[in-house]
Amino acid sequence: MTRLPDAAWTKRTDLAALVAALGADNTRYVGGAVRDTLLAKAIHDIDLATTLVPHAVIDRCKEAGIRTVPTGIDHGTVTAILPNGPVEITTLRRDVSTDGRRATVAFAEEWREDAARRDFTINALYAHPDTLEIDDYFGGLADLAERRVRFIGDARERIREDHLRILRYFRFQARFGDSPESEAISACSDLAHTLKGLSRERVAMELLGILALPDPRGSIALMAEHGVLEVILPEAREREQKVLAALVAHEAQLDLEGDPVRRLAALLPPIPSIAQAVAARLRLSRAQRARLSCAAERKDADAEAPRALAYAEGMECARDRLLIGGSDIAPLSGWDVPRLPLKGGEIVARGVGAGPEVARILQAVEARWVEEEFPDASRVAQLLEEELSARSPG
Repeated sequence: MTRLPDAAWTKRTDLAALVAALGADNTRYVGGAVRDTLLAKAIHDIDLATTLVPHAVIDRCKEAGIRTVPTGIDHGTVTAILPNGPVEITTLRRDVSTDGRRATVAFAEEWREDAARRDFTINALYAHPDTLEIDDYFGGLADLAERRVRFIGDARERIREDHLRILRYFRFQARFGDSPESEAISACSDLAHTLKGLSRERVAMELLGILALPDPRGSIALMAEHGVLEVILPEAREREQKVLAALVAHEAQLDLEGDPVRRLAALLPPIPSIAQAVAARLRLSRAQRARLSCAAERKDADAEAPRALAYAEGMECARDRLLIGGSDIAPLSGWDVPRLPLKGGEIVARGVGAGPEVARILQAVEARWVEEEFPDASRVAQLLEEELSARSPG
């Protein structure tokens, strides 16, 4: 019997108290925490599966003084709020009906039955919280060792249950796979059109998840090759894919963490109307829409002066445009966008009547100040003198 390696998270006292409240034999660690511990990767979330129904979970936690939140109680999920981080607890489930977008579930009693409704074998590994012994119902341990991402059972059936599993496959393949499995790829390609029936928010979440990976180039290329990318992002043609590949390489060269919104911008042509349409279609947040639109205004790399760009568009947009263009962002490091040390009232005080002329002078001084790379207040005063001296009489 394979055991989960000792890891710091398995020795958490707050987690032990939770397991004791629920009963060790009623619970199993499941999913990413088990998979990633076996791969010696960092653990971000801990999930528990349990034979207890949600109200029993809530009652037992309450008796033990553990606060819970019914985050997904209709689907069997309760979140325990622990000192060292929340833990999701989900009652064993089986699918009653599915339509590719949502599932109707019923509570189950057998661990294998719960495992059978999961997507990939490597995500269906269960570890006993006391013994750390692993239950593997579908060959997930072997697939993990072989770096193989494989659907549980028939790949097409799994995808018809939830169309989003197509995108999840490409995300997991990038993280945990070597050579793509032919059955999985074939199923994803044949059923790519079903992604059109999903909510745009779900598609955006998975697409940004893929783009957030350390290196999404292989997955994006694979999605393009098998007709998946054109369904969810038809704007990302071969040229845009090359722009993304160059951006990822540039980020790696600069030792920068990849940003999914910036990478999405790279996958779109530099046309603001297209960026706005894609942002609306994917139901992105207002801030994300603004970033895509600003990035789509990018020019040739040599035409973008880093600090002037940051002053005009903000630091975030400047970094996006410069990085997508393959430019150096060192001039922005440790630099704060300054404010022009001149106000309209100072111009009025020099005898210029309030109105358009004040704005014209202010804009002229500002333009020269930016061109000279933001000199200090004394130089701004000189620039103002020069502009005032150059005014036409009267």
